[in-house]
Amino acid sequence: MNNSVKGYACGIVAAMTYGLNPLFALPVYAHGMNPDSVLFFRYLWAIPIVGMMAILRGYSLRIEKRDIVPLGLMGIITGLSSLTLFESYNYMNAGIASTILFVYPVLVALFMGLFYGERLSALTIGCMVVALGGIVLLAKAPQGATISLLGVGLSFLSGLTYAIYIVAANKERFKRMPTLKMLFYVLIFGTLVFVARLLGPSTFTPPTGALDWGCVIALAIMPTAISFGCTTMAIHYIGSTPTAILGALEPLTAVVVSITVFGETVTEREWLGMVMIIVAVTFVAAGPQAARILLRIRKMFPRIRK
Repeated sequence: MNNSVKGYACGIVAAMTYGLNPLFALPVYAHGMNPDSVLFFRYLWAIPIVGMMAILRGYSLRIEKRDIVPLGLMGIITGLSSLTLFESYNYMNAGIASTILFVYPVLVALFMGLFYGERLSALTIGCMVVALGGIVLLAKAPQGATISLLGVGLSFLSGLTYAIYIVAANKERFKRMPTLKMLFYVLIFGTLVFVARLLGPSTFTPPTGALDWGCVIALAIMPTAISFGCTTMAIHYIGSTPTAILGALEPLTAVVVSITVFGETVTEREWLGMVMIIVAVTFVAAGPQAARILLRIRKMFPRIRK
């Protein structure tokens, strides 16, 4: 299997497993656990799983001193991305929250343009406007009343921090580091975010039964160890752009779960908002390929000379 096939396979698995967050988070919320406690156990269980996977692959877990600070920052960013997404579930439909999270490819394009000199095309700017329009549609309740802006802000902040993670993970320093080794330390430092929260403003609410423990362990395996690992591998194999395109499967998975398992309803307006976001960021991520397709379509309809 060549690197391209591996990359696309990893991207698909990463997106679909990350979309399973609501499937395992909402049941433990119903049993009284709060986001900080859920994420603390999620990361805590994922650390030995990823560490064992790294050792079985023959990787050393030793790192150089100069890598501690970058990995620490990556871990904190990852922890904040998880925390803001899980907090948003308390304020809005989980599928819609996951869709707002999917603005991260647009933010990646914006970061690359502002800080790394990459040119922002007219297509990218137009898609940013469409994506923001989709978020506005999602920010209205069915009767026209405004839903929680806090929930919208939290899910958007989750996308922002995840975009920072993707830009950073594509740097040469992390490309030289084995994926599992990098993820091992990202999880360790990410756990510190929830430890600090539990020692401060948040209340520690441990799992109380078999279902809670099963959900927490499933969160550690699927949307954490598997998803984060496959995301990093996909970035290394095929780059940030194709990985972002495949990320469209994440909100779709979350929406399907929220509707089929939890019976959450999605209005026509909300469907339109989600489609606008997914289409916009897919065109942004596709970049030149999308521009060429649009050019071919335009040439099919030549201008009529007066």
